[in-house]
Amino acid sequence: MADKLSPEEQSKDKFFGELSRLSEEMIEEHGKDFAMGALVMAAQWIAKNQLGPQEEIKH
Repeated sequence: MADKLSPEEQSKDKFFGELSRLSEEMIEEHGKDFAMGALVMAAQWIAKNQLGPQEEIKH
C-alpha cells in the first residue's frame, strides 16, 4: 500500500473533512435529526441534478 495519497485521494479526504466539520456544527446547533435530514436532502438534490440556488418559496 502506498504511503502517500494521490492528488485525487487528497482532494476527497479534504472534502470528507469539510463534511465532518459541517455535520458537527449542524448537530451542535440543531441536533442529529436536522443534520441527517439536511445531508439526505443534499444527496437527493445531487441525484436529481437540482444543485444551485433554489427558487424562494412564496407563502
